[in-house]
Amino acid sequence: MIETESLRATDAVLASEAARRYYLAGESKVDIAAAMHISRFKVARLLEAARAAGIVRIEIVDRGGVDGELSTRLRTAFGLRRCVVVDCPDDAPRLRAHVGSAGADVLLDVVGPDDVLGLPWARTVSAMLEALPALPPVPVVQLSGSMAIPGEHSPVDMVRAAAALAGQDANVFYAPFILDDAESAAALRRQPAVAAAMAEVDRVTVAVMSIGAWVPGHSTIHDAVDDAVRADVAATGAVGEALGVFVDAEGRAVHPELVDRMVTIGAEQLRRVPERVALATGATKVAAVHAFLTGGWATTLVTDRSLATALARRAGA
Repeated sequence: MIETESLRATDAVLASEAARRYYLAGESKVDIAAAMHISRFKVARLLEAARAAGIVRIEIVDRGGVDGELSTRLRTAFGLRRCVVVDCPDDAPRLRAHVGSAGADVLLDVVGPDDVLGLPWARTVSAMLEALPALPPVPVVQLSGSMAIPGEHSPVDMVRAAAALAGQDANVFYAPFILDDAESAAALRRQPAVAAAMAEVDRVTVAVMSIGAWVPGHSTIHDAVDDAVRADVAATGAVGEALGVFVDAEGRAVHPELVDRMVTIGAEQLRRVPERVALATGATKVAAVHAFLTGGWATTLVTDRSLATALARRAGA
């Protein structure tokens, strides 16, 4: 037996040689045993002793601008299938660009040839599409209506861009995200072209969403409605929204009157999508993102380090 606390000189030499052959030269334990005229079981013990005695020190360094350790902690804490935490500057445009780029990488891993991809309008989703080099030949479906924001792409533009990458037709519809009243929204949803396009939502197997917090500047919907509507939504306990789905601090779906004025995927429809990729940036959104993760609304999270750190702290991870 090899004592790992203080290796004898002869064992230290053997451990050093075995470690160099195994870790640096990439030799197998069988080849090392033959070369050193010892058993492969002794090779295994020597390698273990080399690590225990400090002859071998293994350092894992995250590369590519991601925090692997924090990603794993969040994935475990919230029961996610995947989590990618991007280490990047905290200013909003660069956050969106970095998280969008990481989201593109994730999407390429998630989407297969048998999937149907659903996309909404969101700035971070737009950044993801700009970083996406290609897609498998999958149908692409529009999940929400349009918001009139100067200088921003519409969901129709985004779905068409993604469909072009996939070499497929785009399933789009022309409708506002938010209408003046529930009756107008219901009438629009009944129009044949809109109804046909929205029916495709039930086929979606991978949905991308961007999580917003119900505070000024951190939700496009929040900033698009008046104070009375904001107050009505807040009165339901909503702390965040994604795709027009509102949740409270416990991650439960709530139904303010605003929901009936929207043309978008419904909460139960979203729940039924097998893969739900959430993009989120900025530590200000911690309560909203925590709620969506706690409620099981996302299977994958792509986020930045500041928000991830706040999430880990809140989750005790």
